[in-house]
Amino acid sequence: MAVSKANKAEILKKFKTAELDTGSPEVQVALLTANINDLTGHFIIHKKDNHGRRGLITAVNRRRKLLDYLKSKDVKRYEVLISSLNIRK
Repeated sequence: MAVSKANKAEILKKFKTAELDTGSPEVQVALLTANINDLTGHFIIHKKDNHGRRGLITAVNRRRKLLDYLKSKDVKRYEVLISSLNIRK
């Protein structure tokens, strides 16, 4: 359930902070959010896929840690990111 290359390139273009940026917290959170949204749709259909659900929980926890880090470093960037991704917090 990985994000497609075209979708990943679009996310990178939208959230990068520098020309060759692929590792900033904004980009990582955006990619994780796309992956979480895909997995959520998967679990609506496959209710008993408990092994895959573990990967979803891991991705959500990783995103939460990145968002906490970003919030501790720069609150403005954090607020812009959660509003653009429609993440509730």
